[in-house]
Amino acid sequence: MLIQPIDYFLIAWFVLALGSTAWVAWDQFRHNPEPSVMRWGFILVTLYGGPVALLLYVMADKEPRPGEHEAFARPLWRQGVGSTIHCIAGDSTGIILAAVITASLGLPMWLDLIVEYAAGFAFGLFIFQALFMRRMMGGSYWENVRRSVVPEFISMNCMMAGMAPVMSLLMMGRDMRAMDPTQLLFWGVMSLGVMVGFAFAYPVNVWMVDGQLKHGLMTVRPAGTHFEAEAPPSHDQTTNAMQPGQHAGHQEKGDGPTRAQLIAVGGVSVLALVVGMAAPANWVNLRLGSHDVGDAIMPPGMVMTRDTPAEAMRDMAAVLPRDITQVRGLDAHGDTEFAPRIENGVKVFDLDTSVIRWQILPGVHVDGYAFNGQIPGPRLHFRQGDRVRINVTNHLPDTTATHWHGLILPNGMDGVANMTQAPIVYGQTYRYEFIARQSGTYLYHSHDHVDRQQALGLYGALIIDPADPAQEIKADHEVTLQLQEWLVREGLTYPAMPMEGAMPNYFTINGRSYPSTDTVHMKVGETLKLRFIGSSTGAIHPMHIHGGPFTVVARDGITLAPGARFEADTVNVGPGQRYDVIWRAREPGMWMIHCHITHHTTNDNTETAGGGGLMMNIAVSAG
Repeated sequence: MLIQPIDYFLIAWFVLALGSTAWVAWDQFRHNPEPSVMRWGFILVTLYGGPVALLLYVMADKEPRPGEHEAFARPLWRQGVGSTIHCIAGDSTGIILAAVITASLGLPMWLDLIVEYAAGFAFGLFIFQALFMRRMMGGSYWENVRRSVVPEFISMNCMMAGMAPVMSLLMMGRDMRAMDPTQLLFWGVMSLGVMVGFAFAYPVNVWMVDGQLKHGLMTVRPAGTHFEAEAPPSHDQTTNAMQPGQHAGHQEKGDGPTRAQLIAVGGVSVLALVVGMAAPANWVNLRLGSHDVGDAIMPPGMVMTRDTPAEAMRDMAAVLPRDITQVRGLDAHGDTEFAPRIENGVKVFDLDTSVIRWQILPGVHVDGYAFNGQIPGPRLHFRQGDRVRINVTNHLPDTTATHWHGLILPNGMDGVANMTQAPIVYGQTYRYEFIARQSGTYLYHSHDHVDRQQALGLYGALIIDPADPAQEIKADHEVTLQLQEWLVREGLTYPAMPMEGAMPNYFTINGRSYPSTDTVHMKVGETLKLRFIGSSTGAIHPMHIHGGPFTVVARDGITLAPGARFEADTVNVGPGQRYDVIWRAREPGMWMIHCHITHHTTNDNTETAGGGGLMMNIAVSAG
């Protein structure tokens, strides 16, 4: 699924890579007098390296004019390109095949790297060197293995020294889709790793070609082919008969590198390999595998360390658009009152959790977790003394549970996953049943992966009227306000949390940001009952009303005695807290309700129509 800008780039890249590969294959077999092993080497590396490898082919190997390949390929730098291409083609093929298998098995990254190294070395040595080069090298298969093991070892070490940190740091970086072979990003990382590996392996391959430890580019003009016809009569028509230790352009037998030089270069290659394989463990958790993190995408700026557990990554991750089951526009509303059905005197509510796309402003949406397709969830309203049954069915990609915040009820109904109940898995339903002993303003919310699920919208208001209606503190109008923070970056929604990289940039009242929040209409002299609910997960919101003070009449569901009630114009509503206040319209006009943390009254750090976020208006008419 295309969900990040990099996905579109990768589509373009791989289209170019396939086109480049097709052209190189056509040109190699139609126009370039190369042995088959080098042809396939350039084809494979172009498949992995795309236009970059195409450039290398044109600059280093493609015959410029018929009959000129021998002279064109003679310079040592071009011979080094051919040697490195041959190394990369075999080694990277083994590495990529191993990476697909290890990722599918979910092996930890540290073991993944070891298996990839072993597979790349084995494929390069036993297949691309000893087998495919047998005609050029002469001798038996096992003689070729013996001759090739040292140069292959040095070249493979250098290549993996460059490729390993690219894979480790990018696969365990922000976007964990890079660990999944079914995702484009996996192949993008592999492509980049191959190119970096080529850059690391090239210098040592030039040295080995110059020391006649490896073959470079070669020219093959078999008699009776169109390549023979293109060659001028003065050229050797059978340069495919290479002797062991020779390469085109450097066929004079020299002394080669000394034992001390081989040991020194080999030792440095081992050191580079160890650093490339082990150094990323200082920054990323190489103990994790693809099955641990799934396709998690981390928020920009999140600090991830070698100790960051997979559970934290999954809980911090973006909501994946593939999980969305419903799209709701500005015509949909959260906190709608939910009428129960009655079964043998029991008030029954059915709640279903799912992933939805919810619009908070014109042109701005969040991907969230919802009860019954709305954020906040529907308002559950019943009376003290009622027997209530609430069936919660889970259709989230996570397990879940629902807690009835502040209520006195049997322990098995408290809704805490792995403590008072087993988590509700996908497709299953848990039945909560209790008698409402209290009255007042309460809330319900997820209590499984709480910092993720509640932050993404899995909460709702729970209003319980007193058994004696005379005890209810009434007003002419009544509004429930549920407060929440959101983090939206690059089109993805992450759970907002008070930590690095997860600070919110949008804020909502009842699932909307100002100026899309509701406006309360009333007249001078009328009263308004506001139920502030701290459904937020990470911030305390000092909620302030313009136009005069209000009276705080209840806190956390408990009605204050007349002597305990107090006047205020601001109350600090913390996560989980509730305040009931009565405000009287004293003067006509447009009066604002808002959080007094100014950043919380912006939309992505900007103001819209004078504000944003946690703001709503009270429109008071003269009468």
